[in-house]
Amino acid sequence: MAFATYQDVEARWRTLTAEEQARAEVLLEDASNMLISMVTIDISDQQQAKNLKQVCANMVIRSMVASASETYGVDELHATMGPFGQTAKFANPNGDLYVTKQERKLLGIRGGKGRILRPAIGGDLIAQLPHAL
Repeated sequence: MAFATYQDVEARWRTLTAEEQARAEVLLEDASNMLISMVTIDISDQQQAKNLKQVCANMVIRSMVASASETYGVDELHATMGPFGQTAKFANPNGDLYVTKQERKLLGIRGGKGRILRPAIGGDLIAQLPHAL
């Protein structure tokens, strides 16, 4: 189950070709699976459903934009006049699906905190894991 459709992607970006529609549908499923692992879904919350649709479509657009153009998605660009040169750094060169900081806030996803497990000297760490957590 995807939170958005290719029509939602088109409404936020541009008309897609038939091939792009098929690719968008696959990416929407992938993006939805990622979001399901990050958010507790409340099927009665209509605002959450709207937010999930928006974020899911935006994730797919970022991924498709990265693979659709040689210059769109450029994070940094350097150019010189002589002897002619240009360097570009892409923000998402592999077309990865990701959630931005603003989208995390929109969905109520808080930043995780790391936890360090220190092994006991002379003890068995595995045996102590339930107590350490």
